[in-house]
Amino acid sequence: MTGSRVAGGGGSGGSRPERVRLGRVGAVAVTFLIAASLVACGSATGRSAAGTAGSSTTTSGPSAAARAAIAEGADPAATDAAGVEWLCRPGHAPDPCTDNLDATVIPRTGPDTRQPASPAADPPIDCFYVYPTVSPQPTTNANLAIDPAETGVARAQASRFSQACKVYAPMYRQLTLHAISAPGASTVSGLATAYADVVAAWKDYLANDNHGRGFVLIGHSQGAAMLIRLIKTQIDNDPSVRSHLVSAIVLGGNVTVPVGKVVGGSFDHVPACTSTTETGCVIAYSSFDTTPPANSLFGRPGAGVSLLAGQGASAGLQVLCVNPAAPGGGTGPLIPYFPSRTAASGIVAAAGQLPALPTPWFTEPGLYTGTCMSQGGATWLQVSAPTVPGDPRTVVKETLGPTWGLHLVDVNIALGNLVDLVRAEAASYRG
Repeated sequence: MTGSRVAGGGGSGGSRPERVRLGRVGAVAVTFLIAASLVACGSATGRSAAGTAGSSTTTSGPSAAARAAIAEGADPAATDAAGVEWLCRPGHAPDPCTDNLDATVIPRTGPDTRQPASPAADPPIDCFYVYPTVSPQPTTNANLAIDPAETGVARAQASRFSQACKVYAPMYRQLTLHAISAPGASTVSGLATAYADVVAAWKDYLANDNHGRGFVLIGHSQGAAMLIRLIKTQIDNDPSVRSHLVSAIVLGGNVTVPVGKVVGGSFDHVPACTSTTETGCVIAYSSFDTTPPANSLFGRPGAGVSLLAGQGASAGLQVLCVNPAAPGGGTGPLIPYFPSRTAASGIVAAAGQLPALPTPWFTEPGLYTGTCMSQGGATWLQVSAPTVPGDPRTVVKETLGPTWGLHLVDVNIALGNLVDLVRAEAASYRG
């Protein structure tokens, strides 16, 4: 797919940019995302039972589904009448998807500056977010208790989208870190349990909260796999629902298309996004800083989380790459946003030194570029950060090895671009 509008320009992508440049920012390791999700501050304690306009009708007591959800460890105050447990939902408090968004801008030269940001007061569209594998519970499936793991990853991946949309994020009995890592721990029934929760939350959202609004789907890793299944079964072949799809941001999930094409493979009717204003389309990529090896978990059909999405390897298909910095193809500047030590004080030991800043976020403009590339059966977002003399900032690293690439920062390495895309799509959306 080299040179196409979606997969981007050519080149081997085989050279490795310099990865160790310690300075005032310190070592911002890729592992911050998992570490943040495991130890980030915050919990569901004190979550308000207040709902949004049009939320599920209350009854004299919890429904059977709600009682079952509560028995699974859910917070009764956050469980709606249909039994869906919400991590983020407009009107609930606390809501990690509407936390402080102020960022420190760290340039190559010159002083740092503060960049204020806040959730939109009345955004025109919604976002439905499904989080990646984060649960440290020692079982195959997590329960529905809102732990710091889920709160932390929602802040890290979803909260900045609140500048452009109302964010809904359901809890689901996901396959845990234990299930994903232990041989034989993942089961078909465990996967079915996880997906059933996502579908139930989706149907609950459509019935009680959507009200005909446009929506963006956002998911990463296991969350992306859940959304691939959801799009295939609930959206792709239903024109009435598909007409309200603004876009689907499905990262690290190995969405597939026929080689050289923008539609087909994973979805029959939802194409790749090829401009910043196209709607009803999908944005997908897996990020690497060097050419993915033959046994890479991402960028290759049938690899990694593909099986969670019901996708095996198939001849004539390739993994989709849409560059969030240049959806029409070519190279573009990536706009990263990472939590600072202020927002993620517990992750420093696991992730190296995060900058101690007066804001919960930081961004480093002009440091990274992205290009979609194809080589040797792999298609990926090549993240590059050439060494610039005197630049004290640090480049993220493949801390889990080349088979993973930069998977753990798929979202944050281009979070600014993704939020900008959602804003542009929302402005051009006509449902």
